[in-house]
Amino acid sequence: MKDIKKIELHLHHEGAAPPALIRGLAAEKKIDLSGIFREDGTYSYRDFDHFLSVYEAATSVLTGPEEFARLTRAVLEESASHGVVYTESFLSPDFCGGGDVGAWQDYLAAIRQTADEAERDLGITLRGIVTCIRHFGPDQAKSAARCAAETAGDWIVGFGMGGDEKVGHQADFKWSFDCAREAGLKITTHAGEWGGAASVREAVEDLDPARIGHGVQAIDDTALCDVLAERGIVLEVCPGSNVFLGVYPRLKDHPIQRLRERGVKVTVSTDDPPFFHTTMTREFEGLAQVFGWDEPDFDEITTNALEAAFCDTATRDTIRERLKT
Repeated sequence: MKDIKKIELHLHHEGAAPPALIRGLAAEKKIDLSGIFREDGTYSYRDFDHFLSVYEAATSVLTGPEEFARLTRAVLEESASHGVVYTESFLSPDFCGGGDVGAWQDYLAAIRQTADEAERDLGITLRGIVTCIRHFGPDQAKSAARCAAETAGDWIVGFGMGGDEKVGHQADFKWSFDCAREAGLKITTHAGEWGGAASVREAVEDLDPARIGHGVQAIDDTALCDVLAERGIVLEVCPGSNVFLGVYPRLKDHPIQRLRERGVKVTVSTDDPPFFHTTMTREFEGLAQVFGWDEPDFDEITTNALEAAFCDTATRDTIRERLKT
């Protein structure tokens, strides 16, 4: 499974930070983050709300472009080691310059340079999706949208929203999504991880996304599944994350296979891999063991991801050729 070439569409850039990198940066800056780690060195948290707090504490040591360059190299090395040849990661201007466009451009330049070097050295291509943070509120989201619009192009290819699904409504953020869409960015948003099928329907009706992050609770509304299938809205499914956080008790209870049977296009990603003790290899292994997926199934998932990727045609063609070699 490790050698299968893979595409990942749902990866939080800061959430993919190896614990060793965060511990090292904290030591360099003389910041005590011991409370967010277990004895074995992994991240420690109790539940989803606490996870968000630990996540923000970990990102607190990523305070400049140089740190994000180091983070980018570490993330891409880990992804490439598991066969990933193309990835889209969520980048938040809130963590990269506090929503200031000029500062965001400096961070982005460092990330892009490192990504270009990783593509040359490791054969993995990275593209960015700017995300606003839902629990930071609609006003702060506008700053993220402005940063996205100012840097939209062949590298920043999408706009989305992460954070706590239980805060506010998708429509509260419509100005930001409209701003990003007018700049030519494609749209994704988190829904259906915690908010039930209703949250997925809300996202579809209010924001008209091309993809939905998670979206798995749509399985509880068959009519909604039909809408997703008919419109070709692709789900960025993160099975390991969903099980680790308790959205579903076990992988065998996860609806990814039932969604496929309903005609919904799904992809597979890791979300925040070190937080959830997963990799793309482990995701594929679990799906093979529990659902009996084999080569045609994984080919379908990869094809879905390639077609749903937000990159331009030239990049898509390059990745298509890379998958063949």
